[in-house]
Amino acid sequence: MNPPVHPLKDPRLKPPGAPRERLAPWLKKRLPPQDQVREVRALVEGLDLHTVCQSARCPNLNECWSRKAATFMILGDVCTRTCRFCTVPKGRPLAPDPAEPGRVAEAAARLGLAHVVVTSVDRDDLPDQGAGHFARTIEALRARLPAAVIEVLTPDFRGVPEPIDRVADAGPDIFNHNLETVPRLYARVRPGAGYARSLALLARVRERRPEQFTKSGLMLGLGEEEAELDAVLRDLRAHGVDILTLGQYLRPTLAQLPVERYVPPEEFRRWEARALELGFRAAAAGPFVRSSYNADSVYRALGARSGAGGR
Repeated sequence: MNPPVHPLKDPRLKPPGAPRERLAPWLKKRLPPQDQVREVRALVEGLDLHTVCQSARCPNLNECWSRKAATFMILGDVCTRTCRFCTVPKGRPLAPDPAEPGRVAEAAARLGLAHVVVTSVDRDDLPDQGAGHFARTIEALRARLPAAVIEVLTPDFRGVPEPIDRVADAGPDIFNHNLETVPRLYARVRPGAGYARSLALLARVRERRPEQFTKSGLMLGLGEEEAELDAVLRDLRAHGVDILTLGQYLRPTLAQLPVERYVPPEEFRRWEARALELGFRAAAAGPFVRSSYNADSVYRALGARSGAGGR
């Protein structure tokens, strides 16, 4: 039986030289069998694709890949933003690859995904900020996997209406955009982003495409206060957001922000109950919860609460 390990100390996930910080005792997982992990890695590399699992050094990589679940990251692996919690490389990206949407659809089909999650780096350098590429990826997935649930996790598109509408009009089932943290911490955590801008994006999708589910998530442990977090949850509900995720921020390397606090599992359970009390149609909260972690299960829970999955 595989022994429990701290996910951020797993040598199969972290490169040599990554920091070894003392983590809370509940931040342990057992390493799953690696055969399917290697299979997914070979598929991603063979199709020349990127995943946020790798680029963001997600602690759930081994678990998800062992179930043949991966979150595709389109538009390259270089981001034009400098968020201080994220390990995705920063700099000047290459031009979008027009064949990438088809390869994402091919990978999803080979993995047998019934729920496909697609995210991207920020592409402030592009006239449409990558919205057209998102739309083409959704269209390729629809053509290859017509029964699949398609979930997108998008940048804020600088609040420009046309790119937001372009992605929403392509018809994803779930439109996700993360707030990440409370407004007081934006300048330190998300420079270049705006709390009001992100809320407005979610509200615009809700108004334009009411049949789509909207989703957002935050990281805890960055220094937020309880009252601030509760206010954010109420803001999200006021803007019509259906699905909430809350997870523990884990410092990937010494170049990112330090963890201010490890939130215990029972506190996450309390926040999940609070979210449902506020009217979110589905919520997932826990130390290892991430936007796309068990996204299919969260979607099914939403359907169970809604009655046959309808709005």
